Amino acid sequence: MDVNMSFSQDMDDEYEKLIRRMNPPRVVIDNDSCKKATVIRVDSANEYGILLEVVQILTDLDLTITKAYISSDGGWFMDVFNVTDQDGNKVTDEVVLDYIQKSLGPEACFSTSLRSVGVIPSTDSTLIELTGCDRPGLLSELTAVLTHLKCNVLNAEVWTHNTRAAAVMEVTDDLTGSAVSDPERLSRIKSLLRNVLKGSNTPKEAKTVVSHGEVHTDRRLHQMMFEDRDYENRVVDDDVSSNVQDERQRPDVCVDNWLDKDYSVVTVRCKDRPKLLFDTVCTLTDMQYVVFHGSVDTEGTEAFQEYYVRHIDGSPVKSEAEKQRIIQCLEAAIKRRVSEGLKLELCTTDRVGLLSNVTRIFRENSLTVTRAEVKTKGGKALNTFYVSDASGYSIDAKTIDSIRQTIGQTILKVKSKPREQQQREKPSSQESPTRFLFGGLFKSKSFVNFGLVRSYS
Repeated sequence: MDVNMSFSQDMDDEYEKLIRRMNPPRVVIDNDSCKKATVIRVDSANEYGILLEVVQILTDLDLTITKAYISSDGGWFMDVFNVTDQDGNKVTDEVVLDYIQKSLGPEACFSTSLRSVGVIPSTDSTLIELTGCDRPGLLSELTAVLTHLKCNVLNAEVWTHNTRAAAVMEVTDDLTGSAVSDPERLSRIKSLLRNVLKGSNTPKEAKTVVSHGEVHTDRRLHQMMFEDRDYENRVVDDDVSSNVQDERQRPDVCVDNWLDKDYSVVTVRCKDRPKLLFDTVCTLTDMQYVVFHGSVDTEGTEAFQEYYVRHIDGSPVKSEAEKQRIIQCLEAAIKRRVSEGLKLELCTTDRVGLLSNVTRIFRENSLTVTRAEVKTKGGKALNTFYVSDASGYSIDAKTIDSIRQTIGQTILKVKSKPREQQQREKPSSQESPTRFLFGGLFKSKSFVNFGLVRSYS
């Protein structure tokens, strides 16, 4: 039986290679037709997960996708993306343009295994994946354990959402500068980190995975938090004001069925931010939904997304429970990367224990890290932290001044104010213009009004 399955998989792979040779991907990069953005057109044979991989390549280049038109019905994938650089300008860097051509064009080799999206095998470092209950000082405790175990954190990303925390860390042996290879030491690292994650009175089990190699960090964090079911509602009795604030910031996600075409129509309206399209497409893919058509647009500070999807088995949404699960998962995916609190950037010469020392100082000053991105490049530590007061109050400016004096005024810089100190933006009272892929028929009316879509409400 195993031999037959292996043979069948090999045949499928060879068939996909044949289709790709007969219909190589085509990429057209146009800097003339649009005044404000670079237009990228991608045509190729359709494969499950290809939309996510294309969006991933563009977002990994720190490009902003301002508009997108998606069509992958049948065996062909045809997408158009309007992109800009981080400054809102057209993409003119020849190195970046050449990379896009090579990554999406005929030379590209799209992965058929969704778990391995962005995976680059390596023996130079050890990969640690952590999932557990969030609490103030957690990152400080985890990094202190790693420092005690003579592990240097090269790169890391930490997300927190809905009382849960997930982290992907790339570490090396302090003595050798390479991956930790001793099985007993790896087991000890795993055990001690799990003990820290467990904490006390934790309703869910903590998870620790230690391996070698690299993963696409953002993709893996979404998978980890999805597997941890962070999208489930949790009521925190002593945080009523926070719950009210979260409700105010909640993305508007709707799911309806278009009966005539057997599509489910998923619409998302929320505040725009970098990598928003990646986060929603990643979640739909992980939930095993296929996007057949879609459109994405941004208007001011708001983003509008619409997807025509079916489950991988070919069926639209079948029940109210399935609909609610899609809504919850997309809301969670959008909110995981929302940057709460004060943004701090640290730039200094890297050294063993640096991350542990910095996060300890945060903890000693009653600050908790809600999100973190740690990078090491050319011997320099380039770290970004989003911090908030552990008690839920506004952060005192004197506290930040004291922390900066301890760490170094030129080393740690404040990049943005806490959200509660910023002027709140008023929600738009006007309906958006046409947001639907299939033209004027759906201009300003809901699908339900036309009788084309069955509402579950």
